[in-house]
Formats: sequence, structure tokens, C-alpha cells
Amino acid sequence: MPWTESNSPHFEARHEDSDERGTAAVLELLETTRESLARIFPQVPEEVTVVMHASTFALCLGAPALPLAWLASRRPARRYLAGWCAGRTLHMLAPAALEHRASAVPDSRDMLMMTPAALYAQLVIAANNRSLPPPLRPRHARWAWLIWGAAAHFSGQNVFARPAIARRLRDDPTPRFPPQLRDAALLGGTVFDLLERERGANAAINLAFTHPTGAPARALEQAFAGRSLVDSQGVWRAHLARLAAP
Repeated sequence: MPWTESNSPHFEARHEDSDERGTAAVLELLETTRESLARIFPQVPEEVTVVMHASTFALCLGAPALPLAWLASRRPARRYLAGWCAGRTLHMLAPAALEHRASAVPDSRDMLMMTPAALYAQLVIAANNRSLPPPLRPRHARWAWLIWGAAAHFSGQNVFARPAIARRLRDDPTPRFPPQLRDAALLGGTVFDLLERERGANAAINLAFTHPTGAPARALEQAFAGRSLVDSQGVWRAHLARLAAP
């Protein structure tokens, strides 16, 4: 299938002819996200390429590491890993495919449609914290909650995660703090949400600048003003329960 190209001031998209209308909406979302993140972070990437795939199979061909991320994640999170980024290229499902991937629960579609924004946020965070990916690499596995969580939080995708979080808490064992790799994509954003509620927006931004060395526990104790990891874990689990409540 031949590619068609569409452009906006800061993004170039490659897509199939049938995805032209959806592509326009994606480019508008990305420009809005870029403007929002530019008010928070000193640097935002320019000239980003967006490749929109019409099927999951095509996406896996373009982003071979994505199936590994699915295997490493719990079932409630897999649905929402609908793209991958590397360098200045975002690989994602086209809007029609994202809609098809959504479940019937509230907010599932909206969370998936925020995939472009979350992927671009990964690039922004990496541009400002050179020690972080993307793409996610095995040596950063225990910091995946920081990489994916910051992107979900600052892009606004995490706002729509409540139903998926409720399913995660209902169907699987109690999560650990910070979230392990299997929970990173879904629960990482809640760490930033809690931190911003307790310590303010600057604390969440500072956590995104953390150098991923040593133990994540030390970074979190510092972020939460010296509170022990055990105590923060209890507060975080209570926060998750509130989010999951009907």
C-alpha cells in the first residue's frame, strides 16, 4: 500500500489514503500537545515524523520491540500500548485502528486516542533528560514507570486511565511501588499524579528529570520530601483505590 504524506508546522505524517481525515486530527492533537509541553519543558523536538499503521500487524513490522513490551505488560495495559517511538519517529496505529482497539468501558477510546500525545511526550521528556530513552531499553526496565508514567501524565492521557486501573486492581495482585515493568505503562502516570497533588507541579517536573541510575526508591523518597518508600507505597495504593472507585 503506497504512503501518503501530510504535514503540519512541526510534524510530518505518513499514512494510507483512507486515513487522511484521521491524520489531520492527529496532527492537530500533536501541535496542541507540543504547545502545551513547551510551556513546561525548556526543549521540544522539531520536525518529528509520524508513521500511522492501519493494522496491528503493520505496526509490529514498523516497531518490532512493541510485541516484547506487550509480553512484559499485564493484560489491562496491553490494549493501551498502541505505538512506539525511536529517535524522532513515532509509530502508531491509525485513528480508525485505535477506535477498533478500544473496549466498551468508558474512557477506553479516549485513552487510546491520546496515544499520539503520549508518544510525543516521551520524545519531549527524553529531549530534556538525555539519560532517558526512547526507545525503552532492557537496562531501563526498572525505570519504565518513570519513562511511560511521565509521558502519560504530562500528555493528559492518564486522565482517562481510571477504568483500566480499576480492572488492574480487580484482576491482578496488589501492585508494588514504584510500579514494576508489567504495570509501568498503566500505573506509572499515577505516581506523577499523586506527586503533583501532594508536592505541586514542579515536583512532578523535577521527577521527570531524574537520572535513571541507582535505585528508584531513592529518587522517590527524595521526590516525596523524604517520606519512606513504605509509607509512600501505602499512600499510593490508597490513591489507586480512589481512582478505581465507581
